[in-house]
Amino acid sequence: MKRLGLGAVAALCLVPSMAAAERQTPSGYAVPRYITLKFGNVNARAGPGDDHKLLFVYRAKGLPLQVIAETTAWRRVCDPEGQVAWIHKRLTDGRRTVINTRKTPAPIYRSAKADATPTAYLNVRAMAELDRCEKGWCRVKAPGAKGWVPVGSLWGTSDVLQCR
Repeated sequence: MKRLGLGAVAALCLVPSMAAAERQTPSGYAVPRYITLKFGNVNARAGPGDDHKLLFVYRAKGLPLQVIAETTAWRRVCDPEGQVAWIHKRLTDGRRTVINTRKTPAPIYRSAKADATPTAYLNVRAMAELDRCEKGWCRVKAPGAKGWVPVGSLWGTSDVLQCR
């Protein structure tokens, strides 16, 4: 079986939902939702604006983030480490990725079944593209492998609010 390193950015676009329309978010998309970083250097700020304190700099293109609030131009995000910050929307992408935040490699299964055989493993801290989720399973793609993981087994596969 293969062990995989860092993956490419995902290719799944977000589609506005009815709940998002009812909530009237500035973007029209539901909150919470996932996005990725479009660039390898992204400033994370204490508030929604360039005049707010710089907290840190993300240095991981394709990193999955969960949007937990938004303004017209800014997104309040939660990252896989549990940190919360504001980033400008032009620095984000609607494609979906996932990351293995477990302490061990995560199995990627041949099919979306409880008794399926692992065909590869996603290394610790490695990212993969998220293709789609259905019936408790998510299809992921990483260099040299594709397959299924249970919802919630990788950060970015569950729609549960990750941070507050």
